Amino acid sequence: MTAIADQSHSTSAPGDEPEFEKLAKRVDDAMRALAGLDPMSRAIAEEVKASVESIHRAGLVSIVRRLKAEEATREALFELVDDPVVHLLLSLHEIVRPDPMTLANRVLADVRPQLHSHGGDVALVRIEDGTAFVRLEGACNGCSMSSVTLRNLVENALTESVPGVSAVEVLPNEPSPTLISVESLRIGLNPTGEGWVKVGAAADIPVGDITAACLTASSGDQAEVIVVNIAQRLTAYRNECAHEALPLDNAMLDVSNGTLTCPWHGFCYDATSGECLTAPGAQLEQLPLRVDEGDVWVRVTT
Repeated sequence: MTAIADQSHSTSAPGDEPEFEKLAKRVDDAMRALAGLDPMSRAIAEEVKASVESIHRAGLVSIVRRLKAEEATREALFELVDDPVVHLLLSLHEIVRPDPMTLANRVLADVRPQLHSHGGDVALVRIEDGTAFVRLEGACNGCSMSSVTLRNLVENALTESVPGVSAVEVLPNEPSPTLISVESLRIGLNPTGEGWVKVGAAADIPVGDITAACLTASSGDQAEVIVVNIAQRLTAYRNECAHEALPLDNAMLDVSNGTLTCPWHGFCYDATSGECLTAPGAQLEQLPLRVDEGDVWVRVTT
């Protein structure tokens, strides 16, 4: 029987495994370097990469099948899939399918350039009982022959490419919210009262990013919060996913779609309202936020 190498023989000490972020950075750096190679070298490198990935996928498929086959190991498999690194690895090899919302958004990203070229756009609201609910904007939202063609493009893309989606329903458009600039927001009252805590200068809250902070009110109440900045529109939430209360400070913020995606299990939220797009009815806990004299304040107590 082939011996399995003990971890103690590794050059790294036990518990010194690289962090997920460092591993991801290594992959990104390698892919950038690969793109800079001459065509022949790049083709060889890509063949090596594809061959190694094929070996890894075959091995992972065998492991997953064996674990699923036995009742005693099936529970351990499900726990492993919940681990973000394992989930990402299995997703990369297409062993675990992405959730319907994630897959549908990927499909819409492929057709969005064609919609944009005709002055239109689409937003996925939710998927429920096999029906994808979308909102169409611009040239897509009309009665002309061109708009009908674009609507059919969206419907065909979703029903043909997203398993479980058999129909598409177009929701009426809602009035667009007015975006209020950061500088125009003012508390007008004593900001230090009623549980308000200063996060920092508004100028230090990066646009298109998430800022995490641990805030303590004068009453002693504490709150882990995130502040989301989309086009100078600030929103504060408790730093807890509505799914399993895991932190969101490393969540993926898609400014173009206005969505916030949990890094643990892929739950997707409207970044400005906190509404969960993956599981309708779930909601991030939004906290009152104001700007006074250039500083951002969040109320951690009600």
